Amino acid sequence: MAVIGPWCCRRRGQERRGPRSESAACFIMVRSLFTPIDEKLCVSLSLSLSLPAGATLIPVFLPLTVLYLLSVCRSPGASVLQWPPPLPPTAHLLDPVAPVIIAVWVALQGFLYLLPVGKVSEGLVLRDGTKLRYPINGFSALCWSGVLLGLCLWLGMPLGYLFDLIIPLAVCAIATSYLLALYLYIRSFWAPNHALALGGNTGNPLYDFFMGRELNPRIGRFDLKYFCELRPGLIGWVVLNLGMLMKEVELRDSPSLAMLLVNGFQLLYVSDALWNEEAVLTTMDIVHDGFGFMLAFGDLAWVPFTYSLQAMFLVVHPQTLSPLAATGIVLLNGIGYYIFRKSNSQKNQFRRNPTHPSVANLETIATATGKRLLVSGWWGFVRHPNYLGDILMALAWSLPCGVSHLLPYFYLIYFTVLLVHREDRDARQCRAKYGLAWDTYCRRVPYRIIPYVY
Repeated sequence: MAVIGPWCCRRRGQERRGPRSESAACFIMVRSLFTPIDEKLCVSLSLSLSLPAGATLIPVFLPLTVLYLLSVCRSPGASVLQWPPPLPPTAHLLDPVAPVIIAVWVALQGFLYLLPVGKVSEGLVLRDGTKLRYPINGFSALCWSGVLLGLCLWLGMPLGYLFDLIIPLAVCAIATSYLLALYLYIRSFWAPNHALALGGNTGNPLYDFFMGRELNPRIGRFDLKYFCELRPGLIGWVVLNLGMLMKEVELRDSPSLAMLLVNGFQLLYVSDALWNEEAVLTTMDIVHDGFGFMLAFGDLAWVPFTYSLQAMFLVVHPQTLSPLAATGIVLLNGIGYYIFRKSNSQKNQFRRNPTHPSVANLETIATATGKRLLVSGWWGFVRHPNYLGDILMALAWSLPCGVSHLLPYFYLIYFTVLLVHREDRDARQCRAKYGLAWDTYCRRVPYRIIPYVY
């Protein structure tokens, strides 16, 4: 008899984390056990995508949002409500160095992807009965990237120049997303029917371009979607953070405690994602969603350039933290990470082996479907303890930036709204599927994400 938690009503792989796999309108998420970076994004856009205009407007609106946030972050006021907004001159949008950096970075990550390092795992069974094989070497790629970055610093390369190039780099990343999505859309017409994604093969060109027609596009053994999911953008986020730290060193001779905390917290988050890379093979991004502009833009542009806003903010708006404040923020991030990791580990141990000694004594509620709802342990504390951990970590990333500006809290605000939206949607689906058993479960576990609050 299957034993599962309140995530039961979702298809396998639809649980969160990472920022990356939520619905057809979700960007990244990189989140497997995690979600960032799981299914981390943009669930609320799914409603607008049901309209023909949605798939047309979103690929225009979201890139402009990225450029707007970066421009505001670099401005002296850093006010998201400033009007007119501090838009950069057209001449500052492009720089010949930016496409070279993007091309070299993607090529490097592609090379590290192909290295015969680590194990090779199989994905879930496809519609034609086959399984694809994936290299599990993302953490190795992160480590080698760190070694190469250390070498660059030793040779005196000015990594702080990334701060000056941030808008041209974002423009190049967005352009790369468009070009990659166009290539994927064109090549999908030569793919067999069983290789197409069910949700991105509607016959509407704009919608299919956005969602992605082909499920697992590959060039030989190089899986394009899997590569983009966790490599250039996610590791690139860490590199941009390091560039912001080095820019602060250039300006003030040493990095601030606030900058060190932001870099450390987010490096831990990315390292956790890549250490648990194998779990991404069961996320919605890999199992269900086609590879189109939605995921390409989320992976290559949205994640690295919006998730690094806190580090960029600190370059222009330095903050001073007392030892007591820093200790409290570190404790908050540690608590969030502990809740997030422990709850996900407990959930996945149940899935692998419900008789394991660490989970065998947890209490469950039987349902008419033959599955059981977990009502003790972390999943009896609140219905989505992993969401709670993620929100606490997101808050800890923002607090080093002070409380005088809204911009550093962009990630926390939009992410919390998306999680609340998703939790409500999942609750409706579970109630329809499990009926009285779900009502009993809700009485046993009354709080959805935050104990005694929500």
